[in-house]
Amino acid sequence: MIAHLINEGEKDSAVQLLLEWSTETSFKEVIFNVLEPVLTELGQLWMRGKISLAHGYISGKVAEEFYLMAARDQEFNLSRNQHQGTVVLGNIEDDFHPLGRRLVNIYARSAGWKIIDLGTDIPAEHFIEKAIENKADIIAVSAMMFTTAKNIIKVRQELDKNSLSGKVMLAVGGAVFKLRPELVTEIGGDGTADTAIGASDLFETLLKQKMSDF
Repeated sequence: MIAHLINEGEKDSAVQLLLEWSTETSFKEVIFNVLEPVLTELGQLWMRGKISLAHGYISGKVAEEFYLMAARDQEFNLSRNQHQGTVVLGNIEDDFHPLGRRLVNIYARSAGWKIIDLGTDIPAEHFIEKAIENKADIIAVSAMMFTTAKNIIKVRQELDKNSLSGKVMLAVGGAVFKLRPELVTEIGGDGTADTAIGASDLFETLLKQKMSDF
């Protein structure tokens, strides 16, 4: 039903239907069991050229509007006053797909993380500079396509060069990592999350790993 509405360009109807379902169950239930599977399917179709850029744009807007509604709900604001750690966040060099990064920012902040959001098209060296400047625990890098995900290798190289590997953890995310989970290890990532909501749990796991290693 949601995929059909998106394909028909009915953005507002899709958001309204998701909202109605969330009142019957919960935001998390709808996100994990309805919206995320639809977005994954549409993302795969888009990358294979099976749907238009317009459909991809509409699906992104549906997700953004619904996620923003969810983020304001009490369900996602239980830890707002707990400081978890500091994360430097951004899209890797040559990547200009901000939706996933913005959603990670929203949900991680609501879970108590301090987020330094650098934006899109960020060179590896800038991630490292900001991590040192802000005494970050984690660098979180987003990439949508395989071609840009390969640039994350440079972040790992910069971490190694500055003797920061293991001291600053490297989280990676984006559509390509759902399609190719093995890519996380290939590019030097310490971990990934399937959804923006799951990013906070990933950060917590990486922070515990960092602390146990030192």
